[in-house]
Amino acid sequence: PPSRCEHFQSDMIAGLTVGLTVIPQGLAYAQVADLPAQYGLYSAFVGCFVYCFLGTAKDITLGPTAILSLMTATFGTALSPVLPNGQRDATMTIVLTLICGIIQLAMGFLKLGILVNFISYPVINAFTSAAAITIAFGQIKNLLGLKNIPNDFLPMVYETCKKLPDTKIWDMTMGLSSLVLVIAMKKLREIKWKNDPNDPPSVPKQIFTKTLWLIGTATNVIVVVIAAGVVAILESKGITNVISVTGKIKAGMPPVAPPRFDIDNGNITMSGTELLSKLGAGLGIVPLLSIVEHMAIGKAFARVNNYKIDPTQELIAIGASNIISSFFSSYPITGSFSRTAVNSQSGVRTPMGGIWTGGLVILALCVLTPWFYYIPKSALAAVIIAAVIQMVEYHVVVQLWKANKLDLVPFVITFVCSLIIGIEYGILIGIGLSVFMLLYPTARPKIKYETMTGFLIVKPMQGLNFPAAEHLELQAIEKALAADKPRHIILDMEHLADVDFTAIQSIKALMLDCDLHGMKLILANGRPHVNSQVKHAEINHVIIEKTVKGALEKFSSPGEFTSM
Repeated sequence: PPSRCEHFQSDMIAGLTVGLTVIPQGLAYAQVADLPAQYGLYSAFVGCFVYCFLGTAKDITLGPTAILSLMTATFGTALSPVLPNGQRDATMTIVLTLICGIIQLAMGFLKLGILVNFISYPVINAFTSAAAITIAFGQIKNLLGLKNIPNDFLPMVYETCKKLPDTKIWDMTMGLSSLVLVIAMKKLREIKWKNDPNDPPSVPKQIFTKTLWLIGTATNVIVVVIAAGVVAILESKGITNVISVTGKIKAGMPPVAPPRFDIDNGNITMSGTELLSKLGAGLGIVPLLSIVEHMAIGKAFARVNNYKIDPTQELIAIGASNIISSFFSSYPITGSFSRTAVNSQSGVRTPMGGIWTGGLVILALCVLTPWFYYIPKSALAAVIIAAVIQMVEYHVVVQLWKANKLDLVPFVITFVCSLIIGIEYGILIGIGLSVFMLLYPTARPKIKYETMTGFLIVKPMQGLNFPAAEHLELQAIEKALAADKPRHIILDMEHLADVDFTAIQSIKALMLDCDLHGMKLILANGRPHVNSQVKHAEINHVIIEKTVKGALEKFSSPGEFTSM
C-alpha cells in the first residue's frame, strides 16, 4: 500500500540522517567516557534495533549520550585499572550496562516508573546544567592539546588554567575552527523561510532549502570529515604529529559475548565481588538517570507530535536494550535528545527508522574505521562542546524566581554540589533534597488553632499520617496549656480523608494527655470512614461528634459562646 511505502521511505531517510549524526557523536562521546573511540560506536547500534520492536515512541533513538558518557567515566572507567597500552579496561563499564538494563527491566515489570517522578524538575535541570559545564570544560584539554588534566571539576579548572601556556597552536586552531564551523552550520537548520501560502515555493527553492537543512543536520559529520581531511593532507606532506588524532581504532564488529564479572589481564586482576563494590552507587544512579533522560525526551516529543507513550513499556524497552547491548561491549545507553530531534525533524514515521541508523553504524565499523585514525581529538571536542552548551538552561533561574522562589533552593544546591563535590554526589544530594521537600509538608502539616471560652479547636489543614501524628499531639497539648487549659480540645477532622494506625495511636495518646490535665478530647467533623477507623481501634471513652458546632453546643455551659 502507498502508506507503507511512504513510511518505509520516511523511516529510511530519517534513519540514515540520524546515522550520520551518531557516528561522529559516538566517537566524541567515547572521549567523555574515557574509553577507546570504538566503544562509542559499539554503543550506537544495538539499542536502535531493540527499540524498533519494543519502544512506543516513533521519534526516540537510543545510543550514547553526553550525560551517560560522563556517568560512565565517573562510575565505571575512572575506577577501572589502566592497561599496559595506557587505556582503561572496559570490563566495568560493560558490567554496568548489563546491571543497568536488569534494573530498568525489573522496574518495567514491577511498574516502578513512578519513582522517577520523585526527582523534581529543578534538580534535573541543575544536574544537567552542571554536567554540561563539566563535560564542556573537560574537553578544553583536547581542544587545546593539553595533557594530564584531572577529571574532577575544580582541579580540572585549576590545572587547565595553569597549563594554558602549554597550548598546542595546531590543536587550538583546529579545535576553535571546528567549533565555530559546527555552531555556524547548525544555524542553517534553524533558518525560517517566509512562504506565501497562496504561492507554493518553486522546485529550485525547495531543493535549496532542503539542502541547507541537510547540511545543518549533518554538521558534525561534515566538520569531522573536513578536519580528518586536513590532517591527512598535512601528513601526506610530511607534517606529522602536530595535531592530536584519534589514532588507530579496532576495526570490525565487537565480540559478541556475555559480560565478564572479573578482570584478569596480565598483572591486572579484579574479582567479581571487588568489581561490583567499586561500581557502588553507580548501580543505582546510572539506571535512574538513564530513565529520567529517556522519559523526559519521550514525553516531550510525544506531546509535540501528538501521540502517547507507554512508560512501563519504555522501561522494558530501554532495559532490554541495555542488557542486549552489554553483549556487544556497549556502555550504558538511553534516548538522545539531539538525535531524537533530528529523527523527528527528518520526518520519521515509526521506530523502524532505527534499523537504518544501526545499519549505518555497523557499516562504519566494518568499512570506515581505518579513516577514523585521522580524526583530530580537537574536532571531536568541538562536536561535544557544541552539543552540550545547549543543555545549560540559565534562563530557568529567572523562571524559578518568578514562579516559586523556594524551588531555587534545590536548584542552587544541586548545581553547586555537582560542580564542587562531584556530579555523582550532586545528584544524590539533589534527590535527597527533593524527597525531603516533598515529605516535609506531610510531616509538619499546617494546623489551624481557634480558642473559644472553654474550648481549643485544632484543625489539621491536610491529611494526618504517621510522620505528622506525634507533631499534632505535642502541638495540641502545648497550645492547650498556653491557653490556660480549656476544658475541651476539639479535633476538627474535616480535612482527614484517611488516618493510619500510628495517627490513631497518637489520637489515643492525646486523649490520655487531655485526661491527665483535666481536659476532654472531642473528635468532630470526621468522615464516616475515618470515624469507623477510630471506633475499630477500641479507644476507651472516645467522644465523636458529627460537627464542631454540635460539639460546642453539647459540651459548653450556657453563655460560653464568646470567641477569643
